[in-house]
Amino acid sequence: MRIAILSTNPGLYSTQRLLTAAAERNHEAVVVNHLNCHVMIEGGRPTVLLDGQELDSFDAIIPRIGASVTDYGCAVVRQFEMMKVFTTAKSQAIMRARNKLRSLQVLSKAGVGLPKTVIANHPRNGNVNRLIELVGGPPVVIKLLEGTQGIGVVLAETSKAARSTIEAFYGLKKHVLVQEFVAEAKGSDIRVFVVGGKVVGAMRRQGIEGEFRSNLHRGGNAVSVTLTAEEEQTAIDASRALGLKVAGVDMLPSDRGPLVLEVNSSPGLEGIETATGINVAGHIIAYIEEKIIGDEGDTVGV
Repeated sequence: MRIAILSTNPGLYSTQRLLTAAAERNHEAVVVNHLNCHVMIEGGRPTVLLDGQELDSFDAIIPRIGASVTDYGCAVVRQFEMMKVFTTAKSQAIMRARNKLRSLQVLSKAGVGLPKTVIANHPRNGNVNRLIELVGGPPVVIKLLEGTQGIGVVLAETSKAARSTIEAFYGLKKHVLVQEFVAEAKGSDIRVFVVGGKVVGAMRRQGIEGEFRSNLHRGGNAVSVTLTAEEEQTAIDASRALGLKVAGVDMLPSDRGPLVLEVNSSPGLEGIETATGINVAGHIIAYIEEKIIGDEGDTVGV
């Protein structure tokens, strides 16, 4: 097979691992910077061009679309879809997962466990107190809709701090989610990697002392974890609800079961592979083989 990895940075760990995994399974993989692609639109003949050359010889693409370029990245993915090229993440699923509010609404409809969350359109002062009350009162977690990697996430430990933060964000014309703080998680969460509707690995991430965010980018650490049956099914249900075949599902352990925080459409491989020793990149390539080649795609050694 010939596979295009849509990535703006060929040197990233995840990109390099996917290149290696494809080569190890005797496939040709190349990195294509989707921001440098041109989308040619004409009746009946969708085309993607790079440096004036048509990209028409790929069997599959693996989108690694950054949050800051979601719209254009998804336009390129959509064009490949129109060209009947297999993709590990459909453009619509990426867009759905990237919108925090929309993704939570979809997950809620699917019956997936979620922290109590509320959003309002620039509430007046009195309504800010109501938002805080609706999620159980302080402490509360306040999140920018467009935040990533723990950026734009604030823990407000008092009603006064929550009001000040919410009003500051709204003053900047930013929409926020107000979410309950799950104390029993104790600053940890679980990242579950799902490929093709199956869990292939999971890690528990713990924030540094004094930090409630467990993101590895914020200095947290990670260890391999064995999931309960409920946690595994929750991760599968969440990725299925959003239409993602390759996903990183972040969830909090709670007294009422696992609560999904977010489903990542371009989850990084370094943390999960380092913590678990599992060849997650190999599982992704094997999944492509399964979908394109069928039974000829042997999954031994992944």
